[in-house]
Amino acid sequence: MSNVPPLRLGMFVMPIHDPDKPLAQCIDEDLELAGTCETLGFDDFWVGEHHSSSVENIVMPELFLAKVLGMTERIRVGPAPVCLQYHHPMHVAGRLAFLDHMSHGRLNVCFGPGAIPTDMEVFGAHPSEMGARVAESIDMILRLWEGELPIDIEGQFWNVCMKDNIHAEFGVGHLHKPFQQPHPPIYVPSISRASVGLQKAAARGFRFISHHMLHADALKEQWQTYSDAAETAGRTAVPSDWSVARNVFVADSTDEAKRLAKGNSLGSCIQYILDLTSATAPHGVAMWKRDPEQADSDCTLDYFMDDVVIAGDPEHVTSELLQLREEIGPFGSLVLTAHDWDDRDRWVHSLELFAREVMPAFNNANGAI
Repeated sequence: MSNVPPLRLGMFVMPIHDPDKPLAQCIDEDLELAGTCETLGFDDFWVGEHHSSSVENIVMPELFLAKVLGMTERIRVGPAPVCLQYHHPMHVAGRLAFLDHMSHGRLNVCFGPGAIPTDMEVFGAHPSEMGARVAESIDMILRLWEGELPIDIEGQFWNVCMKDNIHAEFGVGHLHKPFQQPHPPIYVPSISRASVGLQKAAARGFRFISHHMLHADALKEQWQTYSDAAETAGRTAVPSDWSVARNVFVADSTDEAKRLAKGNSLGSCIQYILDLTSATAPHGVAMWKRDPEQADSDCTLDYFMDDVVIAGDPEHVTSELLQLREEIGPFGSLVLTAHDWDDRDRWVHSLELFAREVMPAFNNANGAI
């Protein structure tokens, strides 16, 4: 048994909420979740960005997380992702550097594209330009965070110029650098098995978060893609580079947990994503299959409940997580996916069982320090 760091624990608030629930109530419950995660010892709290959805309804994660920072003392926070194709790079660089100072260095950053079709439409971001927009924006943000003036960058989608009106004696002409130097930890989201974006992230030393609906076989392929690209770039990938998101529900018995998870907001979330991608994604549900040969008709809620979702009593969930680690190899962080509190007490109980029973047992089995 080797001494390894304890598994980091994160929470990802997409969010997927009941559209009939008042927005203020959704926000209040997500804020309460952040406080609960702090109390239970979670390390990271991530919040998504969506502009035109009644279901995924947090428009500006940075604003939400600013309030979380005021409610907590220790937990790290981060937007996941900042949808770069919708924002000018100067705006992103400035507001994240500012939030990093507000947090006294508790900020994580996840950069990526958006996924809601109406978000892309309203911002005029064509899906075919997604990768190029994100890559250009990241390059500009990192240049801006260096803080060197004058600056003049001409890109395909944006221009950044600050050179002709600088008056240093009045403080006019300034670029905020982040509190954490050279910048906060940078992550990218990953859905594809072997994407060019994941290879570029590995080469630049960015970390990555694997999507919560990916089968273990896809996760293994992602890690192989990332580690090979890191090696090609002259660096060695380590477990702390990798965060694996999962849907987890813990109850007092495994039968109860499986029954509740399928029928509550966890099951509803998976079904919603399946229906949405089937209707709007270019290749339908193909991105969620365990392998290319799996039939569309087999990519169902029952498949996810059997092969991807982790639900059970603390002993069963611990065993499932240990088996996942055995299958895909060591990963540095487990990120739980948050779901609408259709039954607040059951969800809080699940979190308490996970943090107080599952995590200690998992870390002990792995010989964590």
